[in-house]
Amino acid sequence: MYDQTQLRKGTLEGCILKIICKEETYGYEIVSKLQEAGFKEVKEGTIYPLLVRLEKKGVVCSKFKASPLGPSRKYYQLTEEGQVLLEEFQEAWNEVSYIVNQLLKDGDLYEK
Repeated sequence: MYDQTQLRKGTLEGCILKIICKEETYGYEIVSKLQEAGFKEVKEGTIYPLLVRLEKKGVVCSKFKASPLGPSRKYYQLTEEGQVLLEEFQEAWNEVSYIVNQLLKDGDLYEK
């Protein structure tokens, strides 16, 4: 069986940015949305280090807000730099996915 771990790692940052760009959100909600989208094996332990890295890079910012269900939650928001990175990720993803789909479809990118 093909191990999707490395493939998934390379795309999660961009997917997280896309989720955050839609609305301010917190870690558990990001995990839930990723799982709903099909990343069934993604856990909080995978997401939180990515969120820390994205925050250190300045592409997301965070603030604590009161939660109706207990302790405060850390909410994440995309910065301007994050919006630029998301756009760059989408362009790169479109290019790579096109190439891979072409190779898988007919095995040759070159016209004969």
